[in-house]
Order: sequence, then C-alpha cells, then structure tokens
Amino acid sequence: MALLDIKKYPENVLKAKTLPVTDINVDIQHLVNDMLETMYDAGGIGLAANQVGILKRLCVIDLRAANEQTPLIVLINPEIIEKTGIAEAEEGCLSVPDYRAKVRRAEQIFVKGMDITGRLVEIEAKDLLARVLQHEIDHLDGFLFIDRLTPIKKDFFKKQHKKKSVKNR
Repeated sequence: MALLDIKKYPENVLKAKTLPVTDINVDIQHLVNDMLETMYDAGGIGLAANQVGILKRLCVIDLRAANEQTPLIVLINPEIIEKTGIAEAEEGCLSVPDYRAKVRRAEQIFVKGMDITGRLVEIEAKDLLARVLQHEIDHLDGFLFIDRLTPIKKDFFKKQHKKKSVKNR
C-alpha cells in the first residue's frame, strides 16, 4: 500500500468527470487499498478516485472515525437513484483544506453501485451517510462542495483562497 497525493483546489482533475470502472481487477483493488490508506492518513471520512488524480468512478467511505456504526464502504460506479428532503450542514473536503461551509443537500438518498467484488450494492442513506455519499459522488461528477455554495459564499471562498495563495508564494 502507498500514500497517494491528494489533489487540491483548483487542480483540473477535480473538475473532470470520472469514467466507469469496466473491470474490477487487482489494479482496482490496489487503488482501493491505497485510497483507504491515504484517506485514513489525512483524517478523512471519504475519498473519490479523482481526488488522487485517477479518473475512475470509485470512492471509499468510512464513517467510524465520526462515531457512526456504518461499515466501510467501497463503491464502484455509484449513481444516486432517488433523493428526498433537504438538509443543510457544514462540510469540508480533503481537496479544499482549511475551509468549511454549510451546504444544502438531499436529506435522504438511494444509491446503487458495486462493491469491490462486483456485487450490486444498494444503499438507503440519511443524515451523515447521505451527505458523504452525495459529496463523494459529486467529486466523481467533477463537482466540489464549493460549487454548491451561494454565489456570495463562493466569491468569498475564492477571494480567501486567492489571498492565501499569494501569501504562501
């Protein structure tokens, strides 16, 4: 296993739509293991493949660090089938370090995908799991949580980011 480089905003790979995984092979298993190690090392609870520069439709989620009882989830080619309700909560992202903001998302969702063995997985989720699934699937579709902010909040983030980038040069 190896630690992978987590791509940071505004790197282009974060805006790219990922491609479906067509063959679950040893390379995909190695990628999953490396993503898990990277996510745990960074203190995250979810990680999408394009966050480590790989344009595959694959994500990993482990909410045990957030004291949730949900087991480790490896999702290949996930799709949100149904959404209901609206909830607003604060989010952060390993690819957008040092910034958190309230984001509106569906309160409950139904997701289909495959696990690492290629078996169909169906997940009915609410609360934190629903939020994290939507966040990671957004990544796979080329969206960051900051793309879901109001225009004023998004402009504020961009100004903060630009100021921080100039300061760090």
